[in-house]
Amino acid sequence: MEGAAVAEGLWGLADHHEKLGEIGKTIKCLEAICQSQISFLPLVEVKTRLRLSALLLRYSHNVNHAKSHLERSLLLLKSIPSSFDLKFRTFSLLSHCYHLLASFPPQRNLLLKALELASSAPQDLSAYLWSCNFNSQLANTFVIQADFPSSLSALEAGFLSASQICYPELQMFFTASMLHVHIMQWTDDYSVEKAVQRCDDIWQTVSSSDKTERCPGLFFYNEMLHVFYRLRLCDYKNAQHHVDRLDQAMNAHSHKAEEIQQLLDELSSLNHSLSRYDLPSRERSALSARQTQLQDRVNALSPSSSTTDNSLEPAYFGNTDRAWTERLLLSPSPIDGEWLPKRAINALVHLMVVISGRPKGLFKECSKRIETGMQIVEDELIKLGITEEVRETDLRHTAIWMSGVYLMLQMQFLENRVSLELTRSDYVEAEEALVEMKNLFTRFPTILQASECVIEMLRGQYSHSVGCYDEAAFHCIEATKLTESKSMQASCQAFAAVSYLAMGDAESSSKALDLIGPLYGMTNSLSGVREEATILFAYGLLLMKQQDLPEARNRLAKGLQIAHTHMGNLQLVSQYLTLLGNLALSLHDTVQAREILRSSLTLAKKLSDIPTQLWVLSIFTALYQQLGEKGSEMENEEYRKKKWDELQSRLAEARGSISHIELVAKARIEMHQVEDAQGQGYGQTMQVNLDIPESVGVQGPSLAQSSSKLVGLDSRKRWGKRSFL
Repeated sequence: MEGAAVAEGLWGLADHHEKLGEIGKTIKCLEAICQSQISFLPLVEVKTRLRLSALLLRYSHNVNHAKSHLERSLLLLKSIPSSFDLKFRTFSLLSHCYHLLASFPPQRNLLLKALELASSAPQDLSAYLWSCNFNSQLANTFVIQADFPSSLSALEAGFLSASQICYPELQMFFTASMLHVHIMQWTDDYSVEKAVQRCDDIWQTVSSSDKTERCPGLFFYNEMLHVFYRLRLCDYKNAQHHVDRLDQAMNAHSHKAEEIQQLLDELSSLNHSLSRYDLPSRERSALSARQTQLQDRVNALSPSSSTTDNSLEPAYFGNTDRAWTERLLLSPSPIDGEWLPKRAINALVHLMVVISGRPKGLFKECSKRIETGMQIVEDELIKLGITEEVRETDLRHTAIWMSGVYLMLQMQFLENRVSLELTRSDYVEAEEALVEMKNLFTRFPTILQASECVIEMLRGQYSHSVGCYDEAAFHCIEATKLTESKSMQASCQAFAAVSYLAMGDAESSSKALDLIGPLYGMTNSLSGVREEATILFAYGLLLMKQQDLPEARNRLAKGLQIAHTHMGNLQLVSQYLTLLGNLALSLHDTVQAREILRSSLTLAKKLSDIPTQLWVLSIFTALYQQLGEKGSEMENEEYRKKKWDELQSRLAEARGSISHIELVAKARIEMHQVEDAQGQGYGQTMQVNLDIPESVGVQGPSLAQSSSKLVGLDSRKRWGKRSFL
């Protein structure tokens, strides 16, 4: 009896301190029970250690301390029959500790034991829910180890448990998770398409007229996966529909969160006023009425999952104490997991707007979204303690997951900024963004390991844009060595081939042929049309070089159709049109040549793509000469000279930058590799968890610089340049 009284007293005192926000004192009260010489009942000690572990995970970084309490609890529970709920909670929290410490094999073994217990317990609602919890965590451990089939099996088992209790939201959670795994492994288009269709079918069963209100986390997760799927197929038209829905939902959710926060602030002020002892009764009555009104409004605006905020289950990502207003939960208790933190999802929505809008030339909106998204990311990195001086070796294990999410988002924004600035000929801006990518990579080489390939490819595109074709080919070929993706390798090889063709000499053309020949034969084995458009562009260019004009026109016409119909990429369309216009001129079809070149010039002007404009203008000069239109030729040459001078000014500024030589140098990025096997696992996980398709595209033939020119069909004509998005 003495032990029970002491425990009750310390629990009560802990409750008091926790309500006051004095977490340190709360923890001391609970630790006093664990460290006491008094003998307590096993259940008392288990409950105390469970609560203590939850507090440590939520408010501190003492994961090892929490793990020790939970392991002790698990030993105590072995001697206690039934008590399934306590056992389940202990298993789940201990699994979370192993996850934060990157102890994946022990976590997997623990979860298998938990599932065995769940199957032997009475098959009631609680057992099925906990089975869902454990299968969800188990699937995540398999994904981390790239064991996708086992992950899908665990998710399917979770789906069956959710089906047993007729829980549509949980069924949708597992179905969406399966789609995510299919997108990550992408064995074939049919399997992924089936997973997409299954998601759509299950989503229809979620009985709600406004699913974005009832299941905001699931809505964002499902829509984002659909965007990833469509972008991987370069189906920008259908991707746009989902991007628009995400953007609208994000804005509505932000406005709602602001309203809730204002209500909570007012409630806090009211509560403070009501705590006064000398408050007149009439005023107290009015304030109480207002308090009830505000609380009712908050409850009406709150997601249903907020009622489980006091669950022992921490969020999957990080261990910061975040209010439910700052979370987008994927499913109800006892899962309560997030795919990503809400701020990361907000940044990701901005990124999707950029990726879908950039090929269309919506640069003003894209620039604004890049700035907004990067500001969100920078704010969150600062909260995580990541300043300019922090490197990968300075990070705690518990911070690597969250840090990796935001660092990868930052790299994606910077990648899009580089491509955008190269498109509109702002080379200095592109330099700055590329240098920032390089610096981030050198500071976090393991977490951002997947970014090295993209950085090398962008160095190649930058080098090509400023006329350094040999260096451009070097970096693109180096990029192929840094990825296992066949599609990415094919794109990089095509970029290198175009750079070799831009050099114009026989040896370089031979190297281009060696790259393009094998690529053209493998187009059918690639997953997306982006790579096919890239290869067709390079192949058509080579055929023109070889004077095989009819075959070149066939290949280029096919590539143009892909660029226009599937990709909606204005720069790629513009450059395809320029090649086809030059072909028409070479075949003496001046009427068609004029029409095609006008369309190309219009698009190049819309994109502020000066090199492509110059490329088109040089062909127009040849057209007017062929037609004997002296006046048009002089007017065209005057405008071409103006654009040439503008480009030379921009190039001189870029080449004069301190970063230029470093970026084009034929050398890989130097870095100090982090020798940490656990950390390397994180780098891989960050890559697959987001799984955003590559947002960079084709590098076109570059405008002539001094003697490095790509000679056209006629020695008097020169090819233009440039980077595709």
